[in-house]
Amino acid sequence: MTASVLVVEDEPSIQELIAVNLARHGHAVQRAGNAEEAYRAVADALPDVILLDWMLPDSPGPAITRRLRGDPRTREVPIIMLTARAGEDDKVAGLEAGADDYITKPFSPRELEARIQAVLRRRAPQLSKEAVEIEGLALNPAMRAVTGGGKALRMSPTEFELLHFFMTHTDRVYTRSQILDQVWGDHVFIEDRTVDVHIRRLRDALSPTGHDTLVETVRGAGYRFLSKR
Repeated sequence: MTASVLVVEDEPSIQELIAVNLARHGHAVQRAGNAEEAYRAVADALPDVILLDWMLPDSPGPAITRRLRGDPRTREVPIIMLTARAGEDDKVAGLEAGADDYITKPFSPRELEARIQAVLRRRAPQLSKEAVEIEGLALNPAMRAVTGGGKALRMSPTEFELLHFFMTHTDRVYTRSQILDQVWGDHVFIEDRTVDVHIRRLRDALSPTGHDTLVETVRGAGYRFLSKR
């Protein structure tokens, strides 16, 4: 699946090259040339991944990372540090500040895409392209297909995204607002009860193979997707 990626890079030619290659891989790209632009972009819409240059004109990358990690809203956003600094001490400093990965310039588009997919698998598995299977229920993001016991199941794009989130975040209770943030985005203004409607539709879509029982309502708390029936 594609991800929204914020590229924070002050060199226009490098920023353009990165953005073009990310778009070729299907990602939605936002751009920022300095720390203040990055903070505004994050405030406007939370990205799935941040590619952050170490050397920016108004603030170093590690300082930006620490600020983002200190904010509950941005604490879990994957951050990959981009830098020409290849020393071990610099790498350690970036990781200790809270970066998820570190890639040294120059790098290939293929390597960057691999790094992005790796941090998505760790931090936001519902955004990765890997197939997932639970109790005979299989979801393939690349093919946009869901099967139960080998039987194809039909569902809308929204129910597909909801199921993908659940199947990559099993056995934990999520409130309606948390599900809205994860599936619809934190800047989409939708009533919490909308989740109930889509949960009902998801259960209907899963019912032909009996997998609707994996979606559990936790009274007064929210919903949980079970890893075992």
